[in-house]
Amino acid sequence: MYTIGIEEEYFVFDAGTRRAMHRFDKRFLVLARKALGDRVMTEMLQSQIEVATPPCDSMAEAREHLTHYRSTLSDAANERGLGLAAIGTFPLAFWPEQTVTPKVRYDAIMDDLQMIGYRNMLCGLHVHVRVPDLDSRIDLIMRLTPYLPLLLALSTSSPFWQGHLTGLRGYRMAAYDELPRTGLPELFRTTDDYNEFVAALVWAKIIPDASYIWWAMRPSLSNPTVELRIADSCTRLDDALAIAALFRCLVRALDRDRALNAGFDRLGRAITQENKWHAQRHGVDATFVDPFARSPLSAKAWLEQVLDFLAEDIAAFGCQPEISRLTAIIREGTSADRQIDIFSKAKAAGRRRLTALKEVVDWAAAETQGRGGCRP
Repeated sequence: MYTIGIEEEYFVFDAGTRRAMHRFDKRFLVLARKALGDRVMTEMLQSQIEVATPPCDSMAEAREHLTHYRSTLSDAANERGLGLAAIGTFPLAFWPEQTVTPKVRYDAIMDDLQMIGYRNMLCGLHVHVRVPDLDSRIDLIMRLTPYLPLLLALSTSSPFWQGHLTGLRGYRMAAYDELPRTGLPELFRTTDDYNEFVAALVWAKIIPDASYIWWAMRPSLSNPTVELRIADSCTRLDDALAIAALFRCLVRALDRDRALNAGFDRLGRAITQENKWHAQRHGVDATFVDPFARSPLSAKAWLEQVLDFLAEDIAAFGCQPEISRLTAIIREGTSADRQIDIFSKAKAAGRRRLTALKEVVDWAAAETQGRGGCRP
């Protein structure tokens, strides 16, 4: 039970211009697949690439896989004059320049989404936690929904869009919400409700199957897991592992105590929707509303509350080193905060906007490779 799998999406960019790639470098893909096999995959747009760990029993095992994937892909990219960046939106990616990866599934999605599909220049961190029973997964998703804004706030790495500072720490989710069947999960309490929803869309030929539901958290169609999808791709590996460990602990805690958040309702979901916006806008500096007590609460206070009731689960998984990183994220800020700081200081020093953006890209690439990271 509760094995964990992690997927990370990365941007691939030209190391000279720092602009996101328009088309795959075929030799880079050959090198990547030779080294990593089916653990590396293309994405819908050719500026992106994805890796996926196998199911892992421990966070140390997940760390080993992701360290290897990041290092291997960065080396292959460097060999081809390219760079790799784990980042929610890429400062120098421009949607009119994007090319779709040839694949039947992607062709169908693009036919449906049209321009919105090309604007999907977004990279996320997806975390799968094994819960074999589908009825339990649907119930867990409903009761886990209140924590999605906190998980988003801790992961924010997307303050730029098409060469401009957006004013948001997490613009990725704002852009992703353009797509249908995204955002917070619907408030389904039973598997029958969920299955009836999917069946209605399939019968109407709106979607072919449940994999076209892209909520911020969902029951995976191909795996017996609850899948977290709200998190931005984390530039620092330590941040990714910390957020993955937190989600895993939350799944276990709510699965062992079915009364936790059982009263989550439409009002709580409406408050969570507002909390999601504040996470996008302010990251870990946001003020949230407790979905149950209806009282204001900081990210720091919310995290402390959550970690208090997760003590048993943290001990069971032996993930205290990863969990301890969360308080550092609150204290030091996320990747988005660092990106904004680098850009602002470069502009204040008189550098042109393009030069300042390149400095952000260089920082993100270095952190993705693990240079200058902060192991807990």
